[in-house]
Amino acid sequence: MTHRMTFWSRVPAFFQAQLKLTEAARKGFGDPVLAELAVLRASQLNKCAFCVDMHVKNLREAGVEQQRIDLLPAWEEAGDLYSERERAALAFAEAVTLLTEGSVPDAVYDRAAAQFTESELAHLLAVIVAINNWNRVNVTVRQPPGAQL
Repeated sequence: MTHRMTFWSRVPAFFQAQLKLTEAARKGFGDPVLAELAVLRASQLNKCAFCVDMHVKNLREAGVEQQRIDLLPAWEEAGDLYSERERAALAFAEAVTLLTEGSVPDAVYDRAAAQFTESELAHLLAVIVAINNWNRVNVTVRQPPGAQL
């Protein structure tokens, strides 16, 4: 695939705003590994090679076991590899990213709400919205994995 555009350098104010948006979402969530798992899962669903590459590296650097990274696409079938809190966050990330039913199903929302405080859930939603912004741009411009933004 050919890289289409150097988008982020063409819109520096937007890039800085996106960085601040992401930072604010993550800071309020408070669990960097769980945030990375959620954004990696969204990036996998959106087929964003740039973001998948980056978030896999981030998880490795954070000391997450390779098996947990490798099995993320099959988290529902991975037994006890992911906690119930992680499972709720991953289901929520998938529902927000895909919106296949036109909304986030009540069961998915309620499962997440049972695991997170309202503030944590709001920040998790913000983390997911932010990564979807990154994914949509990077997929559109075909940002190569490992490239500088």
